[in-house]
Amino acid sequence: MQGDFAEHIRHLEAVGAQASEVRTVAQLDACDGLIIPGGESTTIARLLLAFNLMDPLRERIRSGLPVWGTCAGAIMLARDVPALDRPPIGVMDITVDRNAFGRQIDSFEADLTVRGIDDGPLHAVFIRAPVIRNLGPSVEVLAQLEDGRVVACREGALLATSFHPELTTDSRFHRLFVELVRARARGVGEREATA
Repeated sequence: MQGDFAEHIRHLEAVGAQASEVRTVAQLDACDGLIIPGGESTTIARLLLAFNLMDPLRERIRSGLPVWGTCAGAIMLARDVPALDRPPIGVMDITVDRNAFGRQIDSFEADLTVRGIDDGPLHAVFIRAPVIRNLGPSVEVLAQLEDGRVVACREGALLATSFHPELTTDSRFHRLFVELVRARARGVGEREATA
């Protein structure tokens, strides 16, 4: 609906996935996995409601649709988002604090060790980034900053990242998501999908 969707499509195609934009219920029903991109969380929430996608999306997620939220997308997946003026999708057992690192001028980059991604650190771009906290018992931490703040996690078929992998040339996180989607399509369990 809004955000870095073109950049995500480029990375998905680079790792061999078919990718398209999703703006209608019919398009949502036709996809095997969904990325909710970085952008502006309040705008995304408003558009999901305006285009009657919020409830169908929640239902698809509850029935097992793999979804990855980056930055604003992570905010939308969270069950608890203080100060969001519209309800999030609210399907992931996390709290996300919007703009936790400050304003646009406080944006930064960092190299992260990400659980499930080999071949060295992943370069991460943080733009008005959220912080993930209050993780439920079924949420697995995938990456943290040196100070311990969580910036990537997984709960079943749901991924959330505070940063923007789509703004780099590294497609490894997109490959991780595509592998999760393909494993789900084959009916492989959560633990087997990451092994």
